[in-house]
Amino acid sequence: MPHEEAESSTMSMRRGEAPLHSSIYRMSAKDPPPYGAQHRQDALWEGGNEALPPMWRQFKTSSDGDTAYQDDMLTMVSWNRPLPGVRLDYPGELVVPGCEWHISPLGRSYFVNHNTRTTSWKKPKPERPAGSLMPECIIEGHTQCVWSLAYLGTSGNIMSTSGDNSIRQWKGDGEPVGKPLNSDGGGIGSMAVSPDETMMICGSADGRLRLWNIEEGSMIGDPWEGHNAAVRCLDWSHNPLEIASGSEDGTIRRWNPNTGRRTAPPIETSHEWVWAVKYSPQGDKFMSGGSGPICIWSKDGKLLIEIKGHENWVSSLSWSKDGTHIFSGSYDNTIRKWRAIDGQELVVFRGHTQSVRSICLAPNESYIVSASEDYSIRIWDLKTNQAVGDPLLHDDQLLAVVMSRDEKYIASAGLDQKIYVWRLEAALENVVGADDGNAKLKERPAQPRVVRPPIVSNPTFSHVSLGL
Repeated sequence: MPHEEAESSTMSMRRGEAPLHSSIYRMSAKDPPPYGAQHRQDALWEGGNEALPPMWRQFKTSSDGDTAYQDDMLTMVSWNRPLPGVRLDYPGELVVPGCEWHISPLGRSYFVNHNTRTTSWKKPKPERPAGSLMPECIIEGHTQCVWSLAYLGTSGNIMSTSGDNSIRQWKGDGEPVGKPLNSDGGGIGSMAVSPDETMMICGSADGRLRLWNIEEGSMIGDPWEGHNAAVRCLDWSHNPLEIASGSEDGTIRRWNPNTGRRTAPPIETSHEWVWAVKYSPQGDKFMSGGSGPICIWSKDGKLLIEIKGHENWVSSLSWSKDGTHIFSGSYDNTIRKWRAIDGQELVVFRGHTQSVRSICLAPNESYIVSASEDYSIRIWDLKTNQAVGDPLLHDDQLLAVVMSRDEKYIASAGLDQKIYVWRLEAALENVVGADDGNAKLKERPAQPRVVRPPIVSNPTFSHVSLGL
């Protein structure tokens, strides 16, 4: 009988032992290379050193032509070409200190843990502190990472989109609502719900937008064409009825939801990839984020102001209800509050140790919630500018967070393919001393960190980055 797949290996190479060779790896392909193994730079996968391992791809990440390499099985990206003996992560990238990411001669990613002197196929995750809050429920069903979430205010249901090319709707207890809506455009990285919650627009890896009738579970008309790269963000304006989309092609495009036609010429931004776009509550302007400053645009597409301060890409944006303040999340690990009229930085919220991928302002504006690649959700009190409660923990990097309209629940999701539903009241009350992260005013210096471009992308999105 074939033995079950081993999760880790504790064997070390004995002194004087020769490097492991292909015959050994062929016999133990289900085991990760042992701790201490020194690989030659010889790949045993098809094509050898001149080819990428199975389920890997390379793509350009910026206008400068930087090349990144992605393991589609793990949705992880490296700046280094994957070869045996080459470290694929950079120091500080993995959440657990003392761990490294490597690739076996047969082409499978594995992880070295110097703390335990072991190796494993599985990405290391931090231990959950005793007494840490568990979610009210965990929703499973997607087969790839979950990119975006939305709460429907009328029903309290949750909408989710994923790299598995599907849109799904769930009740708050995790029960599926209807059948998955499947797109033929590749991974679905963004969505926006219409103000009356009857329709939803989604953006896909093929650069097209698709409009859906939520109740009927059917697509309305043909896909909208215009972008020539993956759609990363969407927003649906209340006034006027207009949809804005941002893409890896660096443009913002605006659409009439009734016709699917563009309402204005595309805006060529300086963001390289447009990661966030948000209409003001009054509908008289909108803002965008990516590389460089946050940009605020007039209704007719004129650049009004550039807001500078973040030290890396801006990934998520939110307006206050009255439009006087802006909140932003960034790959510099911070959330920031700005005065909208002049871009004055007011507060910097520090505590996350990895990139902030999504933020959500509570409907009553008492709190802002952030989701990070450090596997955690944090809640910030906007009266005290302090973190409240302990971090809410996932088992992998987070990509999306939303709050229900009645402010009772938070939903979060990311690379672990699961949606966690948390009760806000319990999260605010849960304090076991695991968190010491609070907001810091602008005058306080930032903590040391590694700054890098945001290159983690969904496997089905990567072919767009490759220009295929």
